[in-house]
Amino acid sequence: MALAPGPLHPRGGHVFDASLLRAYDVRGIYGATLFEADAYALGRSFGSVVRRGSPVETPKVVVGRDGRLSSPQLEQALVEGLCESGVAVIRIGLAPSPMLYFAERSLEDVEGGIEVTGSHNPADHNGFKIVLGGRPFFGPDLAQLGGMAARADWMEGEGAVEGRDVVPDYIAALRGGLGQADPDALSRLRVAWDVGNGAAGPLVERLCLQLPGTHHVLHSCVDGRFPNHHPDPTLPENLTDLQALVAAKSLDFGVAFDGDADRIGVVDGQGRIVWGDQLLALLARDVLARNAGKDGGVHPSVVGDVKMSATTFAQIEAAGGVPVMAPSGHSHIKSTMKETGAILGGEMSGHLFFADRYFGFDDGIYAAVRMMALVAQGGRSVADLLDSLPRTFATPELRFAVPPARRTAVVAEVGQRLAQEGHEPVTLDGLRLDGPDGWWLLRASNTQDMLTARAESTSEEGLARLVAQIDAQLALSGIVRPREA
Repeated sequence: MALAPGPLHPRGGHVFDASLLRAYDVRGIYGATLFEADAYALGRSFGSVVRRGSPVETPKVVVGRDGRLSSPQLEQALVEGLCESGVAVIRIGLAPSPMLYFAERSLEDVEGGIEVTGSHNPADHNGFKIVLGGRPFFGPDLAQLGGMAARADWMEGEGAVEGRDVVPDYIAALRGGLGQADPDALSRLRVAWDVGNGAAGPLVERLCLQLPGTHHVLHSCVDGRFPNHHPDPTLPENLTDLQALVAAKSLDFGVAFDGDADRIGVVDGQGRIVWGDQLLALLARDVLARNAGKDGGVHPSVVGDVKMSATTFAQIEAAGGVPVMAPSGHSHIKSTMKETGAILGGEMSGHLFFADRYFGFDDGIYAAVRMMALVAQGGRSVADLLDSLPRTFATPELRFAVPPARRTAVVAEVGQRLAQEGHEPVTLDGLRLDGPDGWWLLRASNTQDMLTARAESTSEEGLARLVAQIDAQLALSGIVRPREA
């Protein structure tokens, strides 16, 4: 256990490490910047927010945790904090984040939820994802918790704790993603699943027993050390086990998840990676084919983040949808979907959000089931679907470490130079600049101390020129991007 610094039950308030309260959620390094005292103070603060806004005396909050080694201790301290603020807690135990979101939406009288999770970050990291009233709790909301904790601005009470098994209902909701897909076609599917020793392991094992088709599951044993590979399916090196299994068994496609299964990675039957923007384009075509032009000729919105390919937004429009670009981050996508009434959303990072026949939160497991339905219903393999998309040349997401104090400053400096040169980049989230060769993006990561960049062109030569533009701008700010980034 990592009990320092400070008492678990502080009387005079609690100050979070400056790095903990991020843009989308709460994250830190366990034993260095994140301790049980932080979890307790978070529970006291969030519990007080819930109580002050609730129509009932003892509101309910649902709590789940991932499989990291530090998660049980942090969860226990969190629950204590919630209860001592007068909130009743429903514990669902080991759970991927989407199951926590499902419980928050589906359990009667529940007003909020907190998942203890380090998501896709290294094994010694951990944190919290928070929802309130079915909406993400982020940005200024998290800053409010920090101020409340520092002042010990907490309500007092004695909330009760109960356990609840939501797995059967959640699996039923996941199976609903198959929709009206042809049962015979579904029964012929052969799918690989790499859970990456994350929190979804036991759940995916149970789900696959109830899905049609043949399923091969990798690394389903929950192990917070992540001994087989890092739990981030957006990095190609973390998909090699999945690709090998697909090849060895001649499977139709494979899916992989991050540590809390709100992200999905997909490889086709040839082992090619289907990136997040490509997944959104394929799923949008399917969803819009059934929804565009209905309900009085309304064209539904589909939300994609600023990192996505220009062809993805073009595909959405061609399929009868209204493409909406949003800042990166699962909380931003969910909020933008609420604002626009979008039926689908996605991020380059593999977060996919279905409001079509589902709840609208990011769920990698549900996305995998919808991929099964897409293949079975359309009669085309994932490889064929991937080949149907326009071909472009793009970098993966380029990530490189930059001192925290320089992250936003570098982006601002580049923006000033571009403006002086007469350019008008999109400033929704960082800088996205369109030009004759295509587009490039530079932004500060909100989850790690890194800058991230991406570029896309219709030719290899154009892509090289775009990357050179990024490097030239970085150099003017004293930053040299590592060649491997």
